[in-house]
Amino acid sequence: MLRTVKPKNARSKRALQAREPKEIEDPRTAIFVKGTHTGEKVNGVMKELMALKRPHAISFSKKNTVRPFEDASSLEFWANKNDASLFLVGQSTKKRPDGLTFVRMFDYRVLDMCEVGVDMFKSMAEFKTPKATPGHKPLLHFASELFDTHPRFIQLKSMLMDFFNGEVIDQICLAGIEHVISISLGPTPPSLNAATTTLQASSSATPAENSASLPKVHIRGYTIRLLKSGTRVPRVELTPMGPFIDLTLRRHQEADPELLKQAMKRPKLRKQEVEKGLGKKRKNLEVDEMGDLRGRIHVGKQDLSKLQTRKMKGLKSGRDDMLMDVDEDESDGDSSDGGRRRKRQRSQSD
Repeated sequence: MLRTVKPKNARSKRALQAREPKEIEDPRTAIFVKGTHTGEKVNGVMKELMALKRPHAISFSKKNTVRPFEDASSLEFWANKNDASLFLVGQSTKKRPDGLTFVRMFDYRVLDMCEVGVDMFKSMAEFKTPKATPGHKPLLHFASELFDTHPRFIQLKSMLMDFFNGEVIDQICLAGIEHVISISLGPTPPSLNAATTTLQASSSATPAENSASLPKVHIRGYTIRLLKSGTRVPRVELTPMGPFIDLTLRRHQEADPELLKQAMKRPKLRKQEVEKGLGKKRKNLEVDEMGDLRGRIHVGKQDLSKLQTRKMKGLKSGRDDMLMDVDEDESDGDSSDGGRRRKRQRSQSD
């Protein structure tokens, strides 16, 4: 039986509500952990990936004795404490030099893991070109059919999409796409061509032999330039931004079927609510055509006659009636004066 935590005050209640599962999840937070031994290449790769992941990234400056494939208790503790769902563990040993381990969590438990080895690394500082703004969503490009057919590359694709994906949005401005991350593979062996099925790809060979026969993964970063083309669609040019990383697949741990089923479970919602992005229906909240969230406040009927305002003579009641009376008196006075003048003129002429 799971232990339920009851909030003691309003602040702790809001904190627990922020961690509850949502239909539209918040951006995933990634924690970068250094093992007991990390080389210069691993440190550089982690630094560059953290720059692409900001602001949803946490870095542990101290080295930690952590072995994800043997004991994941430390990762579960850090995930619960920092409300994080992704880990990138850097470790370099004699048997597995320059290694990186991508760890994905669900409900503060390890869902799956994928270990890669860094073969080549070229940092962004080596490219004297403009860089993308931190926090912008990148455009991901997977240039191989193995990302849709081979189970190892399907897992890696899902990992990288969760790692680089930011806030879930419905629409994006074309000028807001500043950089693209291209993930491609090396030459595909004949045993992994398009005719190879998933069952053949995961044959009965040993995991070491499978990893050795898999092609390398090339990660490249480019900035996007939109130039005039004479039409409404601009001409796109890519400029190398970095980093350039070559990876080799190593060990991996698949997700538990029951845990994966819970992670993929989605509540039944109306189509209109999903399109609006509200998830759970909230009273008096709606999203307008511009995508802004607007709320409606209901107040009681107000008596404006009792409202205290600034007193002005021009706004007093009966002012118009007084002006009408003055105009009538003046008109009567003018007519009487005219009659008197006429009588005087007649008397003088006589």
